[in-house]
Amino acid sequence: MYTKNFVNPCPDWATALLNGFSQVLLQRNPLCGLCCLLAILLTAPNLVGGALLGALAGLLTAQRRGYPRADRQAGLYSYNGVLIGILFSAVLPWSAILPPLIIAAGGLSSIFVQQWRKRGNCLLPAYTAPFVLLGWAALLLAEPSSAAAAVEANPMHALARGLGQVFLLDQPLAGLLIAIGLFIANRYAALWALLGSALGGSVALLAGEAQTAWMGLLGFNAALAALAFSAQRERPWLPLLAIILAIVLQPLFNLLPIAGLTAPFIAACWLLHLGARLPRLLQGGNPRRLHS
Repeated sequence: MYTKNFVNPCPDWATALLNGFSQVLLQRNPLCGLCCLLAILLTAPNLVGGALLGALAGLLTAQRRGYPRADRQAGLYSYNGVLIGILFSAVLPWSAILPPLIIAAGGLSSIFVQQWRKRGNCLLPAYTAPFVLLGWAALLLAEPSSAAAAVEANPMHALARGLGQVFLLDQPLAGLLIAIGLFIANRYAALWALLGSALGGSVALLAGEAQTAWMGLLGFNAALAALAFSAQRERPWLPLLAIILAIVLQPLFNLLPIAGLTAPFIAACWLLHLGARLPRLLQGGNPRRLHS
């Protein structure tokens, strides 16, 4: 994840929380995080409490366990909690146990990230792996969802939904706000994310999956994969290859009995990281440590 410095007047805890929202998009920018938070608040207000609770659980767990302050402030221990809180609130019925469950899962995701970074894996960033693993557990417990409602065949709305679906949001307004946040944080990365969303939707249309295309369901993993490698400006083929891999891998995860969530994005990025480091490993070199 990016940890570029950003000067702002927010209190430390607010900055850390907002950075947690922006780190879902692999950015560190409180204004970007604020746009993402607004996207949830305005288009799915029933999910915003879970998102904030999950982020706060991850942050407080990291603080309580003494994880590096710079990483806490960068949002690296909160972003999985954001997604966990949204998903749990969306698929699990409301009960008195739901908030403690989100807190426990958000805290566990923070521990997972730290152990991954510590023991780890100098080769592979954790990305949203904690969210995927805990999200799959939640989906197995959830009641089967009804079929998605039909949406209008609007290419611009589909492009926006490809970004909104990163946060499990299916309203074009959510995608627009997220795109604004990305442009505030990094215009170059935002363009790559939009390209990923567009290519994912185009492939879905060519494959005859119109509903998938208009809902942005083949675009969000491609957008995330593009964001993960968008900093490689001297090698623009890397984010493009990441987009292609995410799209190619999506059908494999569609074979699962539950939603693949962001697993195609993770798998695509891991394959690229392994491919880049494999020659060095075979030669006995030490790979450069990556941020998770």
